[in-house]
Amino acid sequence: MDSDSGEQSEGEPVTAAGPDVFSSKNLALQAQKKILSKIASKTMANMLIDDTSSEIFDELYKVTKEHTHNKKEAHKIMKDLIKVAVKIGILYRHNQFSQEEVVIVEKLRKKLNQTAMTIVSFYEVEYTFDRNVLSKLLHECKDLVHELVQRHLTPRTHGRINHVFNHFADVEFLSTLYSLDGDCRPNLKRICEGINKLLDEKVL
Repeated sequence: MDSDSGEQSEGEPVTAAGPDVFSSKNLALQAQKKILSKIASKTMANMLIDDTSSEIFDELYKVTKEHTHNKKEAHKIMKDLIKVAVKIGILYRHNQFSQEEVVIVEKLRKKLNQTAMTIVSFYEVEYTFDRNVLSKLLHECKDLVHELVQRHLTPRTHGRINHVFNHFADVEFLSTLYSLDGDCRPNLKRICEGINKLLDEKVL
């Protein structure tokens, strides 16, 4: 079961022999998810997300808090982001994706790479920023994530995916983030430095 709902376990593999067949791998996967869902988001980031990504997430939290003027909402957005990232990471590492879904993984990887390079380019080349272009790319990433986890994760997690992407793809948020004389400029600089590092290391 999902730790905070009464829904079917997320990502629980369905075997042809039915639910009574013992599988230590499946049990380990379920146990790992239950444990992860109860761990504070910061600890989850330290455990399963590399240091550079963690630093980017920290900056995203700061700019989200600045934009929303709501510390609790900013924390929830970042917690949802980390939960989704961790769950997809676990599914991937445990080879839970079908051949068709692996194709979606590659599409998502390419779209994330394109989005990352666009984020950096809009920062590095003045007056090229187009909030509608970036918003569209982020919504395309969201659609691919939904498609990838469709048969694995619960409606609650699909709600988290929407919560995260709808915030970061919001054109007003993007305008705040990229404002040339705004308070978020130093944060955007550090975000882009982190993204460049991930691009150089072929993580993105």
